[in-house]
This record gives sequence, C-alpha cells and structure tokens, in this order.
Amino acid sequence: MKILFRIVAAILFIVFFGFALKNTQEASLRFFFDYEIRGPLVLLLLSFFAGGAALGILAMIPTVFRYRRDLNKLKKSLAAMEKESEAKRMVRVQPPQPDTVVNK
Repeated sequence: MKILFRIVAAILFIVFFGFALKNTQEASLRFFFDYEIRGPLVLLLLSFFAGGAALGILAMIPTVFRYRRDLNKLKKSLAAMEKESEAKRMVRVQPPQPDTVVNK
C-alpha cells in the first residue's frame, strides 16, 4: 500500500510540475480601485490555493475546539463513573446467612 501511495504521489508531482512549467506566462489580476497584481500564472494560482486552504483551516478551528472541550468533559465523566464503579466493587457484600441450620 505504501508503494502504491508513493507511485501516485510521484505521478501527481510530475503532472503538477509539468503544469507549472507550461504556465509561466505573465498574468494580471485586477482588484477594485485599479489595484493590479502581475506575476506568473502558476504563482498566482498557488498563492490563491494556499490562501483558500488557510481560510478553510481557520474556519474549522471553532469546531475543533468545541469537539476537544466535549471530549474532555466526556473523559472526566467516564473517569468519575469508573471510580464510582471501582468503589462499589471494593465494598464486599457478604452472602446471606441462613437463619437456622436444620440437620436431618
């Protein structure tokens, strides 16, 4: 499985490297208020991809922290339940004793 993953990764690297070599022409990106960025097309694409990935990670942060908080609460609750269960096991219950023993 590792070999297959490495082969696929190598093929993707070669494809993306070829894409970068083929798209070196100058591109201009125009924003509002006559602001313009000029640079190689592949660098502009890479920068916007990285920016989108960063924004996606920032959008996930509140959810990750909420899940961590919930997980810590559940771990504390589980530890308390295990402690309570262990305490109940420690109390030895004597089996019932007969009131009288009848010998026949």
